[in-house]
Amino acid sequence: MSEEQVNQQPSNHELSQVIQNIRQQVNSVLIGQDDIVEQTLVCLVAAGHLLLEGVPGIGKTLLVRSLARCFGGDFSRIQFTPDLMPSDVTGHAIYDPKSEKFRIRKGPVFTNLLLADEINRAPAKTQASLLEVMQEQQITIEGHSYSSTPPFMVMATQNPLEQEGTYPLPEAELDRFLMKVFVTYPSTEDEVTLVKNVTTGKVNNDALLEGLTPQANPEHILACQRAAANLDVDDSLFEYAVRLAAATREWSGIRMGASPRASIALIRCARALAFIREQPFVSPDEVKSVATGVLRHRIQLSAEMEIEGIQADDVIADILSHVEAPRK
Repeated sequence: MSEEQVNQQPSNHELSQVIQNIRQQVNSVLIGQDDIVEQTLVCLVAAGHLLLEGVPGIGKTLLVRSLARCFGGDFSRIQFTPDLMPSDVTGHAIYDPKSEKFRIRKGPVFTNLLLADEINRAPAKTQASLLEVMQEQQITIEGHSYSSTPPFMVMATQNPLEQEGTYPLPEAELDRFLMKVFVTYPSTEDEVTLVKNVTTGKVNNDALLEGLTPQANPEHILACQRAAANLDVDDSLFEYAVRLAAATREWSGIRMGASPRASIALIRCARALAFIREQPFVSPDEVKSVATGVLRHRIQLSAEMEIEGIQADDVIADILSHVEAPRK
């Protein structure tokens, strides 16, 4: 291979095709969840973290494992349980009798793609062990900081809070997730197809995943993230994102609105979605498409709204219909 070929950077189209190949493979396993897969890839390209919520048995963990199979980087899984300790996540110092010194044993958080499975099964002190690495991509152990390897993404699954034995995530940790996505039941037709695929000649989900092959390596993902971050965004869209976030702070029925981190997340996700759609610039449609996933976990409704059965998604839809979008 010539030096010119080595130094040649892939085009946005070639990079976008990498994401499309991943999308196609994951969709072949997770039948009928195209929107969920797209939002997952948006978080990956936007270099953010994803929170998946849904009842047990609808494919949350399967989605993450499928993505890991299509991604050639390192993958770790942590099953969060009530007795899980923070050091089980981050790592700790252990004494080596031979050298008579302490050495650092790094935890499973040192990876590219981390599955925090059923994160709200663990108590608050264990949940909080991810705060530093989600924000700063580093972990401090015994006073020394150790950086994670880019790209780094936390994909956490959680059961609805109504499920027995769950602990709600603190607001500071929720805000660190770029998007929160609800995984819902597939349609009857899609569920029939899913049952056929899983039960025909296959013993379990592992056999289903064997047909997936790596479509990207860490350098591909980093290149996609850089390309998406450089997509053109008109000044009016920056203002639109800020007005959407600001509206949540003043809207009737919202007890606590979104922070400026939400405005940043709207633009980052909109850029990623435009990149996946192979658009040369971001339009208001991309901002609207990602707004619900970006905002739903960053607002708190008043007790009156919750008693009436009004959901955060309903309020966000109302805000989107009232806050005027740019017409360019």
